Amino acid sequence: MVGKIKGTGSYRPVQVWDNDKLSHMMDTSDEWIRGRTGIGQRHIASGGETVAYMAARAAEEALSDAGMRPEEIDLLLVSTMSSERIMPCAACEVQKLIGAVNAACFDLNGACTGFLLALNTAQAYLGQQIYRRALVIGSETLSHLTNWKDRSTCVLFGDGAGAVVLEAEENAVYTQAVHSIGSKGEALTCVSRNQQQFIEKDADISSTYMQMDGKEVFKFAVSKVPEVIMEVLEKAGKTKEEIRFYMLHQANKRIVASVSKHMNEPLEKYPMNIENLGNTSSASIPLLLDEWNKKGRLNSGDWIILSGFGGGLTYGASLLQW
Repeated sequence: MVGKIKGTGSYRPVQVWDNDKLSHMMDTSDEWIRGRTGIGQRHIASGGETVAYMAARAAEEALSDAGMRPEEIDLLLVSTMSSERIMPCAACEVQKLIGAVNAACFDLNGACTGFLLALNTAQAYLGQQIYRRALVIGSETLSHLTNWKDRSTCVLFGDGAGAVVLEAEENAVYTQAVHSIGSKGEALTCVSRNQQQFIEKDADISSTYMQMDGKEVFKFAVSKVPEVIMEVLEKAGKTKEEIRFYMLHQANKRIVASVSKHMNEPLEKYPMNIENLGNTSSASIPLLLDEWNKKGRLNSGDWIILSGFGGGLTYGASLLQW
């Protein structure tokens, strides 16, 4: 017994920054950004659009899509690396906002692989019949962790939230594989500001923004993602030809295209929305799922692979049937 996705939801901040806006903030251009990343714009959280607020709005949409009430949820997980509060955790704040009073709640931080790790965690609970219904959310305000003077990183990131509702079913299918390479973790880092050295007046907080070795991250992704996808296919006894869509973390259009080439699978099987949303870390996969669901692109019985990769370094893939 594992969980089957019964509903999806998403939230995109109201404020949108296109590449032309960034070109007035630093030495860059729409052509430069699109050519290297495939990104044309990103949503930027403002006002009260916190990690918890966006997660709650996405959760409400997912519950509505699933035809469930908040009180029916037993487990509520939020994947985030950018929550504004250390405690209470974002999941508990979401519980309060939506009224999921019967849910056990906690957060996970797996960076850009986070939603996949949260999904795997929920599946473990459902598979053991500890809980029956789970709400899994990826929500990020990466704009708070971005150095808007560093064009090598800031052009990549955006804010948003995506959510799925799972319900345990006897005949549902879910196969997963996840790996970590801690020895290469310095390729993608972000130091916490909750240290005395950064609390002091006039402290230099530049190191608390996301730092990335782009070349190393690119090499890591295009080599390990095809590898872990093939691992999951082998575990499940499935072939590439049976997969309807490969839904990858939306980090960079060139990464997705390279994975498609390495897999010798048509790019049409790799949905992308990075042009309009940028890299939203753990929110990217559920945002993509919800968009394709709303467009009616997902049919009952479709085999889908989800794959995340990012800080840690961590990477993984999961196979499910829609």
